[in-house]
Amino acid sequence: MKKMKSVYLLAVMSLILVFAAACGNKSEEGAAGGGDLSGKIKIDGSSTVFPIMEAVSEEFQAANPDVQAPVGVSGSGGGFEKFVRGELDLSNASRPIKEEEKTAASEKGIEFTEFELAKDGLSVVVSKDNDFIDHLTVDELKKIYLEKDAAKTWADVREGWPKEKIEVFSPGTDSGTYDYWNEVILEEEPMRRDAQLSEDDNVLVQGVSGSKDAIGFFGYAYYQANKDKLKAVPVDGGNGPIEPTPETIESGEYAPLSRPLFTYVNNKSLKDNEAVYEYVKFALENAGELASSDTIGYVSLPKEKYEEQMKKLDELAGK
Repeated sequence: MKKMKSVYLLAVMSLILVFAAACGNKSEEGAAGGGDLSGKIKIDGSSTVFPIMEAVSEEFQAANPDVQAPVGVSGSGGGFEKFVRGELDLSNASRPIKEEEKTAASEKGIEFTEFELAKDGLSVVVSKDNDFIDHLTVDELKKIYLEKDAAKTWADVREGWPKEKIEVFSPGTDSGTYDYWNEVILEEEPMRRDAQLSEDDNVLVQGVSGSKDAIGFFGYAYYQANKDKLKAVPVDGGNGPIEPTPETIESGEYAPLSRPLFTYVNNKSLKDNEAVYEYVKFALENAGELASSDTIGYVSLPKEKYEEQMKKLDELAGK
């Protein structure tokens, strides 16, 4: 009997040890995986910002497998349309929110906060087969892209260039990249009607790389990802031709085509949904490193800028 009691006691102790070890492992896994976060975060917007936020979501979901954070791509304008209707938690944008969009949000009672993620140099690109363009001035870009007095051939742009028809590509009108170009290059004048527009930057890459007489523009990351078949054209904004590089983009020397990249967050989502707060916190902690990685190719902000925004985030969430 005494022997049976000893065996029974040993078995119970073994079970207790196994249970304690399991609890310990679960606790460690929870700490590594970000705790007990769950739910869905609704994110949409800019195709330019997409590579950054796609990387953020992949890393965040790996640490928090019960959180869904898919990133949509409907353009900056398309994202804001949904955001101001209260359909999104985060709206990614490659331009600041417009006054009419702010008004629409206010009418719906939506309060929001802008967070800057990285910097981009909007890149003018031609095919690798193009052997005559060494740089373009802002005035020459206007000749190419404006509807009024649009250049028909490259010879109309600069004397000595070939008399070949220019094939013009541009992001679509829902794109923040289009809006930025429209503001700083076209100065709000109509773009030429025969320009081939697409919200999908990969379509633009294919179009430009497929013809030596084509020209297009999009975010620096898409140029970086396709520089085996595209050339970035140095742009002369008044201080001589400048090529987009991480250094010229960060310094603003690559003018007027250096620009900030944003995500806009619904303040109510921050307060009501812990997963949204943790996601934005994770984005601010990691966006710089992810954005400037070789696979994405944007330019990170100074460390102090991310820290400053982290404080703002905690204040908004009441932390």
